[in-house]
Amino acid sequence: MNYSYWEIKSWFTNVDFTIIGSGIVGLSTAFHLKEKYPKSNILILEKGQLPNGASTKNAGFACFGSLSEIVNDLKNHSIQEVIDLVKKRNDGLNLLRKTLGDRNIDFQQLGGYELFNNSSELFEKCAPKMQEINQYLEPVFKDDIFLIIENSFKFDNINPQLILNKFEGQIDTGKMMESLLKKVQSSGVKILNNAEVSYIDDFGTISIENNFSFQSDKIIIATNGFAKEFLEENLQPARVQVLITQPIKNLHIKGTFHLDEGYYYFRNIDNRILLGGGRNLDFKVEETTTFGTTELVQQKLESLLKEVILPSQEVEIAHKWSGIMGVGNQKKAIVKQVSNNVYCGVRLGGMGVAIGSLIGKEISEII
Repeated sequence: MNYSYWEIKSWFTNVDFTIIGSGIVGLSTAFHLKEKYPKSNILILEKGQLPNGASTKNAGFACFGSLSEIVNDLKNHSIQEVIDLVKKRNDGLNLLRKTLGDRNIDFQQLGGYELFNNSSELFEKCAPKMQEINQYLEPVFKDDIFLIIENSFKFDNINPQLILNKFEGQIDTGKMMESLLKKVQSSGVKILNNAEVSYIDDFGTISIENNFSFQSDKIIIATNGFAKEFLEENLQPARVQVLITQPIKNLHIKGTFHLDEGYYYFRNIDNRILLGGGRNLDFKVEETTTFGTTELVQQKLESLLKEVILPSQEVEIAHKWSGIMGVGNQKKAIVKQVSNNVYCGVRLGGMGVAIGSLIGKEISEII
């Protein structure tokens, strides 16, 4: 530990709320706590140079579930639970847009499209249930959410019919996080990066930096896929790999796209194709908090790019990366008081852009 008297006095003294994790949930929690308690002293601890999970590494989908995802969710959730999940995602997106403004996150509602492979077995399973699910979700959107359209994007090796979600949108993840950071920091919240937490307890003790410890009245765990270190909950990390191409001339693809029950997804960003997913190829290997890419997943992503998305077109990969989500056997996020002085908002299930803002608000309301 090499903190000076001044640093300890300014950063680690009389701390009301310490939030572990500076992703969308951590920052949103700080924002809503500051609104609720304007004079409070709030400190966010982040182990990375940037938020180290999925908040700065996601694809920027403003979505709430493709048709096949919802059909699959109905196997393990009640109808009302699925309706509640979709409503929460929609409410969370609206809160994010209201908090930051559409221009500051580059929100565009261009629709979301679900693709099905040529065998069409999944399409044949989902299409007959479309109107039923539209009826379930009509109270949320006041309109049919899904409809069948023809493939006009020149995608190859897929069913000629796609399913459109006309309410789905997209954002610029970098702009979103930058805007949220500015808003939170301008309110007086302190953010300390490269500060990995090694220990917490219910007495408000927090240890970082080679066992340097300080006290905080309340502790909020907002590290999503990394939270197993602090929590005994039904929660597992899930790594997702992503690639992005070099710019492509006359790229005709607009909107967000899902394939294989949402396990693959892609979009146009800055005239590039951003493509991610593939953890279903080996769930066990991708159940990790270690960043990185694997040959198995990257080969599958590149084959989708060349055989389905942009067939007969030469494309060059510009960059690859990965992010860590938090998942479990239920899609509902875990937002709760863990003990007298410890709270958490984790297990966002790959829907952090949609529900992260709302989870932060919910945490502030239970404290």
